[in-house]
Amino acid sequence: MQTLIRPAVSLFILLSLITGVLYPGIVTLLAQVAFPIEANGSLIRDDQGTVVGSALIGQSFTDPKYFWSRPSATAPYAYNGGASGGSNLGPSNPALKAAVMARIDALRRSDPGNEGRIPVDLVTASGSGLDPHISPAAADYQVGRVARARKLPKAKVEELVQAHTEARTFGVLGEPRVNVLQLNRALDALR
Repeated sequence: MQTLIRPAVSLFILLSLITGVLYPGIVTLLAQVAFPIEANGSLIRDDQGTVVGSALIGQSFTDPKYFWSRPSATAPYAYNGGASGGSNLGPSNPALKAAVMARIDALRRSDPGNEGRIPVDLVTASGSGLDPHISPAAADYQVGRVARARKLPKAKVEELVQAHTEARTFGVLGEPRVNVLQLNRALDALR
């Protein structure tokens, strides 16, 4: 029995050091050297160096002078990075229909003159529930409201949306998108 326990404990300690200390240490070091911004959360800082968000996690905006993000499906609070995941509500689920209708009503109340078609990404959460981007169509839908709330020419706000529209990754992956936090920060910088 003694001959079995000592090699088992030794192997356990060795593998724990390799997989629990050595390997994570090497991966962390490589990530910090090769991708320091991404390895540290793609944080966005203001002029004083204070973290205002991440380029990878959405934020909730409800003031009419800001572009609104895609809804979050995380709990217990919105855009909770520790609770990433969709709502898992199917298209026939009455709770999903009620949530979408409430979001449509909120968008219509915030911009009563806008009779445009509401893009789906303004009323449904992404698969992760954390998406920081909206489609260019969702940004365009909100241009009038934001321009009026900020007393800016609509053309100036449209120009900012265009400047903050990101192309497909490598020209083929995904869809064009607008990072809401970065667009709202650009609006605040206009002052």
